[in-house]
Amino acid sequence: MKRICVLCLLSALGGALLAVGLNTVRVESQSAAQEAAPWPATRAALQPQPPVAAPGAAPTQPVDLNELTPEERVNVLVYQQVNRSVVNINTKAVQGDRFLLFEVLSEGEGSGTVLDRAGHVLTNFHVVDGAREIRVTLCDGKTYDARLVGGDLEADVAVLKIDAPPESLFPVTFGSSSQLLVGQRVFAIGNPFGLERTLSTGIISSLNRTLPSRRNGRTIKSIIQIDAAINPGNSGGPLLDSHGRMIGMNTAIASKTGASAGVGFAISINSIARVVPQLIRNGRVRRPDSGIARVYQTDRGLLIATLAPGGPAERAGLQGPRVERKQKRQGPFVYEQQTVDRAAADMIVAVDGQPIKTADDFLGAIDVKQPGEQIILTVIRGGQQKQVALKLEAEK
Repeated sequence: MKRICVLCLLSALGGALLAVGLNTVRVESQSAAQEAAPWPATRAALQPQPPVAAPGAAPTQPVDLNELTPEERVNVLVYQQVNRSVVNINTKAVQGDRFLLFEVLSEGEGSGTVLDRAGHVLTNFHVVDGAREIRVTLCDGKTYDARLVGGDLEADVAVLKIDAPPESLFPVTFGSSSQLLVGQRVFAIGNPFGLERTLSTGIISSLNRTLPSRRNGRTIKSIIQIDAAINPGNSGGPLLDSHGRMIGMNTAIASKTGASAGVGFAISINSIARVVPQLIRNGRVRRPDSGIARVYQTDRGLLIATLAPGGPAERAGLQGPRVERKQKRQGPFVYEQQTVDRAAADMIVAVDGQPIKTADDFLGAIDVKQPGEQIILTVIRGGQQKQVALKLEAEK
C-alpha cells in the first residue's frame, strides 16, 4: 500500500513538472513568433479588411484617407473626382481593297472626356477618323451610339455627341496650361488596352514641344511632354493636375515597340479650348487666312512666292515676285518669254513684332488670331524695312 502511494505521488509530481515545461515552451514559441513578425500582431491587423471597390464604383465602406500618405491622398482624390468623366470609345471602320474588291472590318479603341451634360465628348480626331460606327461607354457601364459633331485634322481634336441622361454625365473641369512648370505632378486617366479608367501618374518632363500634324506642312504646338505611362487606348483621355483639373489631352507616345517608354505627349488645354467651341458651333474650325499662298524660306526671313488673287495680302499692298513677259521672234515664229524677279518680293521678318524664321512660325502666329482681326507684318522691301497692316479673313 505504501509503495502504491509513493508511486502515485511520484507520478503526480512528474506530471506537474511536464505541464510546466510544456507551458514554458508554448510561451517561448509565441514570443519568438511575435519577434519574427514584420508587423504588430494586433487584433485589428488580423481582422478582415473591407473589400476593394471596382474602378468607378463607390466603396462598400468608407475609407479613412488619413491613413494614407499625402501623396497617396492626392492620387486617390484626383481619381475619385475625375474618373467618372472618362469614357471608353470603340470604333468600327471598313477598309476596302481596290484589287480584290472586298471590304475588311477594322476596330479601334480610345478614350474620351465628358465636356457637358448635353452629351458632348472630347477625344482625338485620329481615334474616330474614318469610323462608320462609334460607341461610347460611360462609367456606369452603359453604352451609347455617338455621332461626330466636328473634327479638326490639324489640331487632332474631335467632339462627339451622345444621347445620355444628364444625371449619367459628369463633366470635367478645365484648368489652364499657361502656368505649367517642368517637374509638376500630372495624372493620366484612360483605357489602355481596353482596361477602363486606368490611372497613371508622372511629371511634366518638358513644355512647348511640337508634333507633326496630319495636315502636310503643319505642326501641333504647345505640346506637353510627360513621363506618365501612356499606352494604346489612352489617346483622347485627360491629363490632370493635382487639383483634378484637365490641363491637356493625351495624344501620342514616342516608342519603338508601341508600348509606353516613358515619353508621352499631350495637347495643351489652352489649344483645345480655342478649337472646341468652333467644333460644337460650326462642326469645323474656321482658321484665319492671310492670303499668302506660298513662301520661300531664307536665312533672313520668308520671301513671298505667291499671293492669293484678290486676297487679304494683295489688298493690303504686299508684293510677290515681279513677273515680266516679253515677246520674242525667232524666224517666222513669235513666242512669249516669262521671267520672274524674286528680288521684288517682300521679305516677311516679323508678325506683330514677333520675329519669324520659318513657315511654321508664320502659320503659328496666324492661327492664334481670329478671322477679322488685324495683324502688323514687318517686311523688307527694296532694302528698307516697313510695316504693313493686314486684316485676316476666314479660311475658305
